[in-house]
Amino acid sequence: MVMKNHLGIMSYILLMCICMSYAKPSIPDTLQFGVATSAYQVEGAWNEGEKGENQWDRLTHGKPQKIKDKSNADITCDSYHKFMDDVQLLKAMNVDFYKFSISWSRIFPTGYTNSINADGIRYYNDLIDELIVNGIKPVATMFHWDLPQALQEKGGWMNEQLIDVFETYANLLFSIYGNKVRDWITFDDPNRFCFDNYYQEVTFADGLIHEGNSGYLCAHTVLRSHGRVYKIYNTRYRTRQRGRIGISLGATWMERGLKSESDVELSRLAMEIELGWFAHPIFSKEGDYPPELAKQLEMFAQRQQMTTFKLPDFPKDEVELIRGSADFIGLSHFISKICDGSRPNINQEGNHLFGIDFCTEHRTPRPTGVSWVNPVPWGIKNLLKWVKEEYNSPEIFITANGYPDSGNEHDCRRVHYMNVYLEHVAAAIEEDGCNVTAYTVWSLLDNFNWYKGYTEKYGLYRVDFTNPERPRKPKLSSVTYANIIKTRKIDWGFSPEHYRECRWNRLNETED
Repeated sequence: MVMKNHLGIMSYILLMCICMSYAKPSIPDTLQFGVATSAYQVEGAWNEGEKGENQWDRLTHGKPQKIKDKSNADITCDSYHKFMDDVQLLKAMNVDFYKFSISWSRIFPTGYTNSINADGIRYYNDLIDELIVNGIKPVATMFHWDLPQALQEKGGWMNEQLIDVFETYANLLFSIYGNKVRDWITFDDPNRFCFDNYYQEVTFADGLIHEGNSGYLCAHTVLRSHGRVYKIYNTRYRTRQRGRIGISLGATWMERGLKSESDVELSRLAMEIELGWFAHPIFSKEGDYPPELAKQLEMFAQRQQMTTFKLPDFPKDEVELIRGSADFIGLSHFISKICDGSRPNINQEGNHLFGIDFCTEHRTPRPTGVSWVNPVPWGIKNLLKWVKEEYNSPEIFITANGYPDSGNEHDCRRVHYMNVYLEHVAAAIEEDGCNVTAYTVWSLLDNFNWYKGYTEKYGLYRVDFTNPERPRKPKLSSVTYANIIKTRKIDWGFSPEHYRECRWNRLNETED
């Protein structure tokens, strides 16, 4: 018995020595840490406090079959009532900031300024004040996919009239919250809500399939809206509020294949489509859409015999309005793909939109618990370096990076994911000189994940959705993240009770 205990102690000491050898102070002091949520996914209270209906309320109530588990976010995490509890979760993890979004229809129930809702204004004031009191910086997103239904019925982001309406909405947010919120994000992942919105049957809008120029018009309206909001902030608020404005873009890394030199050009084109569509007009020296993008779309339209299918034009004054209209670029990164011109993939989402048929998801030996995400940690380093070189080293704010599972897996996988991705982020800063200033885990809580419903879990905290009180329970990843932030070290030091579940062979990133 004594010998067995002695061997057990020695094994544990050996394990800790191995773990400590990897626990290096590789995270620069300049990198801030945070977590993120979005209003529709966590707030609930869908019809409380005079909140108006948004497009997701209408979709989930009217066409529940569009959601994988036929659920909705009427209550979800109930953060509308439990935001003070959530702030304490944030404080327990030592985060520097909290990225949340403001529900447009909670501020303007009809989407227009003739319906300002005092309760909605109060709610976000209370949330922001609670964050500040607890030493947490608020980072506010103006639009995270939940458009007021009245505006959706006007054509949504295909309708250029939304430019004026969004500018008015943003102006109110600046005037009310701008003295307390210093970091603003206009749009979250427009490349997804524009193109999934209008071309995917599951839809991010109204349950319909739109064809032709719909996604292009959406992107055009979003970019013009963003430029206008940046200008109004510079003109009216920047001098006294001293804040910053950015945009968050979905950013898949498109790795070149190894079959031919043409894969290099294919990867380049795929990056211009994936990220450059929105980034090039804002962050490039010349502005406007990437030239190769317009050429590619014209060729695609000719092949499809779609004579009206073209990229909209910016007048010269709007090119100048949009160019340089951000203080930082936000990147939401989850996956990487391989671009191999010898291997067409006709089933890839978005092919009918882009005409790019050769980039497939990079498969790894450590898949997640959901089908569409396979961790490729080096992909984020390559992405950050590409953005630095393409856009003259802008400040980069990683606005979302997280691990999904079905809720049944042990949280060690999320811990592993967090560590290896942060290692590559740190390497991008130290080795490649990338100006990365913030890293954000998606998400604080398990929540309603759009058309996947509650079948995918990203939270650092588990939420019991069967309990009316919606209790939160910390996962191992929340404890690990807190320790990473506190020590500024990659944390491989699993406790003895987690050792059996968390045995990692980090050399080849496969489980024992």
